[in-house]
Amino acid sequence: MTFSAPFDNSYAALPAGFYTRIAPTPVANPKLLAFNADLAKSLGLADAEPDDLAFAFGGNELPQGADPLAQLYAGHQFGNYNPQLGDGRAILLGEVVDSDGIRRDIQLKGSGPTPYSRGGDGRAWLGPVLREYVVSEAMHALGIPTTRALAVVATGEDIYRETALPSAVLTRVAASHLRVGTFQVFAHRGEVENLRILTDYAIKRHYPQADGPMGLLRAVCAAQANLIAAWMSVGFIHGVMNTDNCSISGETIDYGPCAFMDAFHANRVFSSIDRQGRYAFSNQPQIAVWNMAQLATALIQQMDDADAAIAEATEIVHAMPAQIEAAWLKRFGAKIGIAEAVADDTALIEDLLALMQQDGADFTNAFRALGTDHAADEFVDQDAFAAWQARWQARIATEVDPAAVMATANPVIIPRNHRIEQMIQAAVAGDMAPFNRLMAALAKPFETTDPDLHRPPTDQEIVPATFCGT
Repeated sequence: MTFSAPFDNSYAALPAGFYTRIAPTPVANPKLLAFNADLAKSLGLADAEPDDLAFAFGGNELPQGADPLAQLYAGHQFGNYNPQLGDGRAILLGEVVDSDGIRRDIQLKGSGPTPYSRGGDGRAWLGPVLREYVVSEAMHALGIPTTRALAVVATGEDIYRETALPSAVLTRVAASHLRVGTFQVFAHRGEVENLRILTDYAIKRHYPQADGPMGLLRAVCAAQANLIAAWMSVGFIHGVMNTDNCSISGETIDYGPCAFMDAFHANRVFSSIDRQGRYAFSNQPQIAVWNMAQLATALIQQMDDADAAIAEATEIVHAMPAQIEAAWLKRFGAKIGIAEAVADDTALIEDLLALMQQDGADFTNAFRALGTDHAADEFVDQDAFAAWQARWQARIATEVDPAAVMATANPVIIPRNHRIEQMIQAAVAGDMAPFNRLMAALAKPFETTDPDLHRPPTDQEIVPATFCGT
């Protein structure tokens, strides 16, 4: 084994009740399907042969310095509290400090059963693994905080869901895997000392400027407010915003039944398991606030003056909707060429979105077309668009360079559902060319490099639902 990593593990030094030490389960025939060489370089990972990478990231051989463990957490799933979850199919190999001085987790996902698997096989099938690789790297290229993908390894084994499917292991990189649910499990159990240890650890790792538990809450609320606005500005729907999928670092994490919208609709839902629309596109801000209320409830458990803590936490969480609105306005203002949008611009933005919804306009393409001669072609009711356009042009007449602002706020390409599904089908058949094509185009989302990937799906290509990969 020649692969090595400069591990500097801190989570493994926390008390044993935070995790279970467990090694990945070896796979039959590991084969490297994808490897993010640029990310590896930034992590200080040594060059290695594909076979060595496959063995390391397939779970067959541990890199020197790894200290593998499955993390414990709990969480609200669709509003219902589950007192113990944890890494049921993921194992943290360890941490490295990257070239920017930021501590990063390196985690294997789909690496076999753990004590938290709840009867599952701990594996992942190839489709969701490739989806997470593509979408997380697309989000990174868009400048949106996210976990990242380092490698995909085919296992040479089938797993069984409704049918036999090829399995794979994803290597995921994150600022950490601390979740709201990590705090909830200790608060729910009344393990106040562990809760204090976790709070101190999270502050030191992510928000060293934060002053105590309420300072941590303020920082996480701010990070989540900016994250939600960023998601919405590119038409992204997470699909499963449970508290165990809500990262303390403010990164997008756990790309299960996620999707980018084609035709805009404020109440769009893609997740096959979200039958009530809890995590619909337009509900994401209020769910983020709800999740932060759960974090506040957990953090309060360690405070000596409960009444004062409740009052302060209430003030922090109640301030969050305004934070999201401000971040949303800044993002969407830029999408229509306004460098510093003000409250009066909200109606102009919302009227455009209403017109897009009425006409079923493509979210990405309609915004990108603004300011071009063919913008009206994105709409059915062109008279209504012309009326809106006249208002808009009057508003941006005083802007210094609205075209430049829009060019950096409106991507040309997103990872569209139908292209992801086509890519998965090809990969299952042994053809990675569509995956490589998508990755090349998505790496430059504001440039026109592969125009055919910009188009919305035909009626026959529409993917109406996405699925959790569990």
